[in-house]
Amino acid sequence: MRPQDIVILLKIVLLGKRDWQFQDLSRSLYISGAEVSESLNRSRQAGLVDYNRKRVNKLSFLEFLQHGLPYVFPQAPGAMVKGIPAAHSHPILQGNIISNNLYVWPDIEGKEYGQAIEPLYENQVKAARQDPELYAALAITDVLRAGKTREMHIALKYLKNILKS
Repeated sequence: MRPQDIVILLKIVLLGKRDWQFQDLSRSLYISGAEVSESLNRSRQAGLVDYNRKRVNKLSFLEFLQHGLPYVFPQAPGAMVKGIPAAHSHPILQGNIISNNLYVWPDIEGKEYGQAIEPLYENQVKAARQDPELYAALAITDVLRAGKTREMHIALKYLKNILKS
């Protein structure tokens, strides 16, 4: 698995029953079509998508996010930078997770100043700016990468709701 595989799977989940093509994912996520195809092949081998690579196995994906993501793609908050709120600092989580630390994805156009959380892939911030649902899902996912146990339990509840819809 590669970090962008998580983003691609989340995007497919968020698309729900809408019809989509590989180039739609490529355009909306700013990832090449070849990378999307390779990613979905890896996800199929891991049992995270069906044979046609169109539907995410949500239970397996949730299990991977919960038990694998913190170990495979961990993230420790870094230097103070300008960016957009990430992890528990995203507005969707601010009411449930109280913290004195602000985490951000580094972004020169960002308006917040906080500790850097490196995005899963290079163009994640650009894709998140275009899709508020994806932005929220990725920020919640970052809690699993950089959060404490209590925060992770809260994030898992949000992820379960995203995967149900």
